[in-house]
Amino acid sequence: VIIIDFGSQYTQLIARKIREQNVFSKILPHESSLATIMAHEPRAIILSGGPSSVYEKNAPSYDKEILDLDLPILGICYGLHILAQHHGGCVESTGKGEYGFANISVNGGSQLLNSVSNGSQVWMSHMDRVTKIPDGWSVIAESSNNVAAAIASVDSKRLATQFHPEVSHTKYGHQILKNFLFDISNCEPGWTAGNFIQDQIDIIRDRVGDRSVLIGVSGGVDSSVVAAIMHKAIGDQTRAVLIDHGLLRKNEAEECVHALQDGLGVNIHLENESDKFLQKLAGVTDPEEKRKVIGNQFIYSFERVASKFGNMDYLAQGTLYPDVIESGVNQGNAAHVIKSHHNVGGLPDDMEFELIEPLRELFKDEVRNVGKELGLPDKLINRHPFPGPGLGVRIIGEITQERIAILQEADDIYITILHEEGLYDEIWQAFAILIPVQTV
Repeated sequence: VIIIDFGSQYTQLIARKIREQNVFSKILPHESSLATIMAHEPRAIILSGGPSSVYEKNAPSYDKEILDLDLPILGICYGLHILAQHHGGCVESTGKGEYGFANISVNGGSQLLNSVSNGSQVWMSHMDRVTKIPDGWSVIAESSNNVAAAIASVDSKRLATQFHPEVSHTKYGHQILKNFLFDISNCEPGWTAGNFIQDQIDIIRDRVGDRSVLIGVSGGVDSSVVAAIMHKAIGDQTRAVLIDHGLLRKNEAEECVHALQDGLGVNIHLENESDKFLQKLAGVTDPEEKRKVIGNQFIYSFERVASKFGNMDYLAQGTLYPDVIESGVNQGNAAHVIKSHHNVGGLPDDMEFELIEPLRELFKDEVRNVGKELGLPDKLINRHPFPGPGLGVRIIGEITQERIAILQEADDIYITILHEEGLYDEIWQAFAILIPVQTV
């Protein structure tokens, strides 16, 4: 399923909710051409929400031929407005929107709302509304404020909701997406961890051949799963290296080496490069600049270490799908860069390696599922996310050895308490931050 992104804060959530139903989804920018979209051979298309108004001159551009495809299309919020306007309906600002919970009356007549109870709760977030639906379309649900909450074309290939089925606040959101995927779009639930692993093994073997791959590991979930997949695919053609940039958590380098070797059976080469990183970071205070400095130095360090092993052709790393999206890489000209990532937007142009990124299209929860399928120990799989730049982006302001030591101790105390109280696995992410001012 292709999701066309019109700037919604929930776009990634749409993709995740579809994948939770074992259907692969991919996000593309709104200006993607018809040819680009069809190259992915989609079974269906979803138009995301967004902050714009379809009647404004600066509304996001899109290839209007997409809306005439012989494929099921679901519009969500702003996506509803696009479909309604394109097919001759009218969208206007009412001066007051709907924000928060609402209840809908289901009128029936569409598979999209099968098994959705009348009066069920949904989540609204819009200022504009459809004041006239296209000819031949029907209102299949209304909100308590008499807003068209869902509409459908006569052939049921064009469907849209004013509310957000992807958010947990919409009680039957999972069911609505399920209806669209399987009853309307005839998708197959083949997106599983096992299938993903086998596909990646085949891709890696075909691409690498008999050449060698350097694996950058950190002890985190992402790089551990990459190491496991690479080892399973090409075995002794890999060399796993942990670069200690001096910005890891307390005792983390040694713990990572032991955990990876015990958990994966892969020998890890530990290289202490902390002096080089700290030298490059001296005087750097901007977080974005820190990421780029660290990303560049990582590559230079890997290239130097690789020379010890002879000719290494590839570098495998744990780039995830959110890294790519947030960095605006391959997302089109209008993509908004939230932040660069040390392994996406912070790599030098002259690096000697070709990149292999087996997890590039996965979200974090999918990576954990792949790790479980590979048999990695829970201690590795359940580690809290830790950024590649490490404590470098958790120290606000200049990075010094003294400030690193302070944060390492504070973070260690905090995380130890969470473990002792049985809270660590109940929390998605917890960490300490060092700021450059007194707070008390």
